[in-house]
Amino acid sequence: MIIGVAGPYSAPTEEGRKTNLDRLNMAAARLLEMGHVPLIGINAALPVLEKATVPDVYDAGMAISLAVIGGCEALLYIGQSRGADMELNLILSRGLPVYRSLAEVPPSK
Repeated sequence: MIIGVAGPYSAPTEEGRKTNLDRLNMAAARLLEMGHVPLIGINAALPVLEKATVPDVYDAGMAISLAVIGGCEALLYIGQSRGADMELNLILSRGLPVYRSLAEVPPSK
């Protein structure tokens, strides 16, 4: 199953952002080990945002993140944030499963 991972990324410091990104990537690594295909929207957005000049970096990043999550079959929601909640609402609006812990994720088929 293609499972998006949503949780906080933004933080007041670079160290905080790195910690948050590490948490997202660790959850994605566990999903991969379980046989799923994990996707993280911010991982797709960050390299593009580094090279782009856009009026609103947050909105541009969220547009990319939501496009990535929109292609998922489920979501692993590991923590609340404005962006993670937008991703959560997108998945819920499509009637797709939301897991709030790795223990809830079914085994890969």
